[in-house]
Amino acid sequence: MGRLVPAVTRALDILELFLDGDGTLSAPDIVRKLQLPRTTVHELVTTLAARSYIVQVPGQPGRYRLGVRPYQLGSRYAEQLDLAAEGQQVARSVAETCDETVHVAILEGTDVIYIAKVDSTHAVRMVSAAGRRLPAHCTSVGKMLLASLPEPELSSRIADDAELIAMTPNSITDPGALREALAEIRQRGIAVESRESNPDVSCVAAPVRDRAGQVVAALSISVPMIRWSDDRRVELEQLAAKGAAELSEHLGYRSVA
Repeated sequence: MGRLVPAVTRALDILELFLDGDGTLSAPDIVRKLQLPRTTVHELVTTLAARSYIVQVPGQPGRYRLGVRPYQLGSRYAEQLDLAAEGQQVARSVAETCDETVHVAILEGTDVIYIAKVDSTHAVRMVSAAGRRLPAHCTSVGKMLLASLPEPELSSRIADDAELIAMTPNSITDPGALREALAEIRQRGIAVESRESNPDVSCVAAPVRDRAGQVVAALSISVPMIRWSDDRRVELEQLAAKGAAELSEHLGYRSVA
């Protein structure tokens, strides 16, 4: 790996400062936060402004905000993103941590489609495949995605009198019961499915967001019941949430928390 260029590093440090607070900074703010000489900051700010990376805030002389160039770069980055490829990369990392089967899925109608999958190395593991389609209400990823829909859209997909198929005796088949489950998922931010799509498997799932904050997918971890317990569930919920957050970050999402 080559040597880092100090001037470029400092310029990038300045740009990243705009990610915090109200998104505006003055040269003295930058000097204070980065502990750089005033002359250096002045030269870097002048250069960044000349290249449209930052612009002066109207009506606030001496204060700057991000310019159009970072937006253009971000838009080009977003155009090149491949959710399936990014999902496969993160799923692999999560699977290496927990050694269980990890999926990334999207919602289509009332079904989920698995777009990425990494298998556990255990002899006993969930058998599935990328491209497989399952009823959303029977899976943790599906319930996570349904719970993320606005109420009118959810109602248009699953009516109050909808007939929900059962994949196992534990599947939710009553729309009212499903809505109660989805309300709990919204509150917790995590979905759990216990033997609802497979009588021998339980799953946890967390939401994946795009750069606009919209839920576009969900990441799940599936575990055979022989390795399932309350303690393991809590551990995997945290790992699924971490993996989903990492994938969201890959897609350009930035949490405000």
